[in-house]
Amino acid sequence: MTATRSAVVLGALLVSVSASGQSIRRLDGTRIAAEDAGQFAAKTLEEDHVTGAQIVVLNDGKTVWSYAYGLRHKDPDQPMTTETTTWAASITKAVFATYVMQLVERHQFDLDKPIAQQLPKPLDEYEAYKDAASEIVKDPRWSKLTPRMCLSHTSGLLNIARMQEPEGKLRFHSEPGDHYSYSGEGINLVQFVLEQQQGKPLDILMQDAIFGPLEMTRTSEIYQKRFADNVADRFDRDERFHAQTRRFPARAAGNMTTSAEDLGRFAEALFAGKILSAKTQQQMLFPQVRIQTLHQFAFAKNEPEGVEAKQVGLAYGVGWGLLTHTRFGPAFFKEGHGDGAQNYMICFTRRRDCMVVLTNSDNGELAFRPLLEKILGDSVTPWEWEGYTPAAIAAGRANP
Repeated sequence: MTATRSAVVLGALLVSVSASGQSIRRLDGTRIAAEDAGQFAAKTLEEDHVTGAQIVVLNDGKTVWSYAYGLRHKDPDQPMTTETTTWAASITKAVFATYVMQLVERHQFDLDKPIAQQLPKPLDEYEAYKDAASEIVKDPRWSKLTPRMCLSHTSGLLNIARMQEPEGKLRFHSEPGDHYSYSGEGINLVQFVLEQQQGKPLDILMQDAIFGPLEMTRTSEIYQKRFADNVADRFDRDERFHAQTRRFPARAAGNMTTSAEDLGRFAEALFAGKILSAKTQQQMLFPQVRIQTLHQFAFAKNEPEGVEAKQVGLAYGVGWGLLTHTRFGPAFFKEGHGDGAQNYMICFTRRRDCMVVLTNSDNGELAFRPLLEKILGDSVTPWEWEGYTPAAIAAGRANP
C-alpha cells in the first residue's frame, strides 16, 4: 500500500470510527459495528485493488451507514468521498424505469400499447433511427413490441444492438415477450418514445421528476459542470487511469452519474412512498418474466437451467431484477458495469434493508460478494448468474 493510499484508507476508517456507537443490522438480525464494517471494507477493497468505492446501507428504509474508500483521482491523489459523483452505468435502467412508472401512475404513459402505435410516424422516419430501424419496422413482430417488454428485457433485441448487429441495424432474435434476454437497446427505445411524447430530453425530465425533488444533488443523466470539484475518474484492473466520468448524451440504458448517498436517498424515498404509491411500486416489482438460466447473458432460450435461479425465484420486473423468495423475503436489485465502473444495488422489501456499492474500478466486482455477505449478511444474491464468481470476472463475462 502506498503512503498516499494508506492516508486515504485511514481517513475512511476514521469516518467509521467516529460512528463507533452505531451498528448495521444484517439480514439475519445480527449486527456489525460500523467501525468493524469500515475496517473489513477497507481490507477487502485494498486486497482486490479497487481504486475507489462508496458504500451505503439502509435499515428500515433509512440510511444507517455511509462509507468512502480510496481515490477518485490520481496525480495528484484525491480521496473518494461519500458525495463523489461516479458513473452508475446500468443502475440507470432501474432508476429510469421508476420514472416511467411515475408516468404510468399519472396515466401519462401506457406500458402495454405497442411502441409502433405510440409514435406519430414510423420509427425509421426519425433521424435517430433512420438507418438502425430500416429493417425492424418491416418485421411483423414490430407491431407487438411494448414498453413493458422492453423494460423487462423480453424485447428480443440484442443488448447493444447497434454495435453488435451487422451495419448497426436492429433485428429481432426472438418473439417479443417470449423470454428474458437482457437488452439496453430496448430501454433506450422506451426513452425515445417518452422524449417524443413529453417534448423534453431525458436529463431534464428526470431532473424535474426525481433528482430535483429528492435533492439528489450529485446525480444527473448527463455530466454537469457543478460536479467538477468532486467527480471520480475511472481506472482499469491495473489501477491505471481509464477515463474521466463525463457522460453524454442522456441514455436511459446507462449514462446516469450519481453517488451512493444519492442512491440511498432514492431508496429511502421509494420505501417512504415519495416516488410511487404502494400499488404502483408493487406493479413495478411484480414478476413480468421468470428466469431459469444459469447465466444472466444467455441469449438462447434453451440455455441450461441454473440452481441459483430456482432457489431464489429469480425474475424480472419493470426495470429491476427480482428475487421473489429467499429466506429474507423478496428483494429487488440492479447491477451496473462499464469500463472503470462496477456497481451493485440490492434492497429487501420486507425489512426495507438495502446496500449500494459503487466503484470506479474494473476490479470492483471482485469485492461484491465479501462486502455484501459480511456487512449486509446477503447470502442469497445469485453470484454465478450475475457473473460475480472469480472465474466469470476473469473471463469478462459480467457485462450489464
